[in-house]
Amino acid sequence: MARRPLPRILTSGSAQIARSRELARTAADSATDVLHPLITVSRGLRMLAAAARQKWAGTPKERRGPALFVVAACVLVVALIPYGPLLGLITLMGVAGWKGRDTAPVPAGPDDTEVKRLQSLYEALVPYFAVPEDPNPLYAHGGAWGAAFDDHAFDTGGRLTRLQLRYPPYFPDSDPDVRARIEQLLQAKCGRGREYLFEWEEEANQLTVTVLPALSTAIAAQTFITAPGETLLGFTDDGAVRRTVPVVADGESRDEPPVLWRTGPRSTEPHLLVTGLPGSGATSLLRSLALQAAQHGEVLIVEGGGTGEFGCLAGRTGVLAVECGLAGALAGLEWAASETERRLIAANRAGQSGHPAPEDIKRPLWILLDRPSVFGHLAAAEGRPDPLELLQVPLRHGRSAHVTVVVADQLDSLDTLSEAVLTYTRARVILGAAAPAQVEAVLGAPPRTTPPADVPPGRGYARLGTGPVLRLQVPATPDPYDDGASEAHRRAVLGLLPERHPAVAAPDENRTAVERTAAQSVPDQEREPGRAP
Repeated sequence: MARRPLPRILTSGSAQIARSRELARTAADSATDVLHPLITVSRGLRMLAAAARQKWAGTPKERRGPALFVVAACVLVVALIPYGPLLGLITLMGVAGWKGRDTAPVPAGPDDTEVKRLQSLYEALVPYFAVPEDPNPLYAHGGAWGAAFDDHAFDTGGRLTRLQLRYPPYFPDSDPDVRARIEQLLQAKCGRGREYLFEWEEEANQLTVTVLPALSTAIAAQTFITAPGETLLGFTDDGAVRRTVPVVADGESRDEPPVLWRTGPRSTEPHLLVTGLPGSGATSLLRSLALQAAQHGEVLIVEGGGTGEFGCLAGRTGVLAVECGLAGALAGLEWAASETERRLIAANRAGQSGHPAPEDIKRPLWILLDRPSVFGHLAAAEGRPDPLELLQVPLRHGRSAHVTVVVADQLDSLDTLSEAVLTYTRARVILGAAAPAQVEAVLGAPPRTTPPADVPPGRGYARLGTGPVLRLQVPATPDPYDDGASEAHRRAVLGLLPERHPAVAAPDENRTAVERTAAQSVPDQEREPGRAP
């Protein structure tokens, strides 16, 4: 089929349209210059009216009558004296013009100290961005930094907070090692001890360096507003995600950008792996997840550390069990595997018969394991199977059965985790002062920011599947029975704990499947102290 020609107005009128736009823009600029005094006076009158309205609203009712009488008397006096109205109008216009003037400070250029810093940084970049074959080099010894630096900003202490520079087109900006050398140099010259964000624009040959503010550590555990199937891992930078959630921090409400993890049948990353250095806050993250999961599902907690970090959740509504021993862990995970199989069979039968899935299999089941590598060593010493081997079925088929697995272990124990755990936990979190190479090894991608010098608990990086690497700050969720934690944070966690079960032991038919399985499989001499038989 022959291609029809475009209409004449589209092929020959583009130049005329461009000229018309230029004329309209010029006319608008001219009108703005001519009407600038009128705009200034109008802005001043509006500000004076707002000030008078605010003053009138703040005046007590018993004083409004005398004030109104004084104003009316002044207006009458001005109207009766010769040339009074004219002088009053001139005075009003003068005051309005002075009030509505543009008071924005004129940006000044860098001072001598800042110029020396920029020139020093420019000279340091010359060996990396200059080649002898370039006839017109952008970077040269003794050159001017203004030609290479498009934008810059300093803080009150004279340190760079933002820098936008241009580099030659022949610079190999696609090489990660070359990029790393430039980023290391800029971090050293701009000042260590801060966290920097490097944004490379390969198409425009530009690099923007920004100093990131520290993530807030004042946000404690609370009821977060999320959609069904979403769990909040922590908070990140403004603009890194598309959503915000309202939170309460330091007694005031504000909106913060969250890192939300979606679980369930519609999730592409149904299981989570948390790792980090000792004391980095991995247990606090698991405690935060347990408090959120217990509101709409059931939680099984397996603690390998044996420190009682999850003792506050024992016997609570929605918490099936808190296992701290090897025998209990094996029994609990064995029940979780059989429960996953039961849910799959029930869902399959319901689908074949054309009925909706039963409600008992739609209730989310969370399996939280804290330091399971400890159980691996104990099981090997006693000749028992590794508890992580029992996670094969929940990890493989948990998404369809509404089963979510979260594994948290220390960074130096990742090589002891099973292959199934490392394969199916595509949502990753790393906490603590980890090196960039360690972050890349865990998350599968390097972080876009430099690691901070001082890392508070719960600070790290998160990556959900193939998404971007995000900075993360976990909400403060300490053990409420820990006297060393903040009193406000402890009270916040206590307020979120579900109701406790009655202290009287329930009959066997009313106990959970986990408790029945553990009671049948654990001999009397191996029961933990205080555990109900």
